[in-house]
Amino acid sequence: MTPEDSPVGRLLSRREVVSLLGTTGALWLMGGSLFSRQSNAGTHVPTCVVRPEQTEGPYFVDERLNRSDIRSDPTDGQVKPGTPLALTLQIFRLGPGDCLPLAGAQVDIWHCDALGVYSDVQDPGFNTIGQKFLRGYQITDARGEAKFVTIYPGWYEGRTVHIHVKIRTAPVAQRSLEFTSQMYFDDELTDHVHADQPYATKGRRNARNQHDRIFRRGGDQLMLAPTAAANGYAATFGIGLQLP
Repeated sequence: MTPEDSPVGRLLSRREVVSLLGTTGALWLMGGSLFSRQSNAGTHVPTCVVRPEQTEGPYFVDERLNRSDIRSDPTDGQVKPGTPLALTLQIFRLGPGDCLPLAGAQVDIWHCDALGVYSDVQDPGFNTIGQKFLRGYQITDARGEAKFVTIYPGWYEGRTVHIHVKIRTAPVAQRSLEFTSQMYFDDELTDHVHADQPYATKGRRNARNQHDRIFRRGGDQLMLAPTAAANGYAATFGIGLQLP
């Protein structure tokens, strides 16, 4: 069992979702995700997607780096090479009868570079202690959005390509809801991106989505859908949180 291969959280059941949202609007639970539709009265319920939690893994470091562009190492200003990825995370509060944008939450993302290396950790294959590339957080705005500029991740032994995300609803308070998961990419898109440098230097990856034990525990509900944009890609990903 790898350090990242530990039990994950659970999705709300259809009955629990209906209980939380009541009868406001027509809501559909499809493939484990909650999508809003127009109600009979013509009002619109905001989109709220319930995602499964997944393991934090061994490489989270609470760097407290408040920045949108996470490509550089703040210790020396060096920018990690790779295909640019603009990522917008939309965080919603799932409550009794509503699904509203969640402002003021801290959203951290972190992932490996094009060659499969994480910053600020010691691993059998590398030691990057003191470096802080490809890590950072943003505070969600009034629309519940946290926006990042990063690169398309590379791969490392035994894992498919992924980005880690951690959401803390009140990071400086005594009581805070914490949600941790991972986001994934379509294998064909990854093959296309990894055919170019600097990714190609590492060679062909040895784990695709369905080979990854962590992905198989809900990863199909954590898929990014990037679109081509400005020499790279852009993706938006929504997460609905059940708050007390």
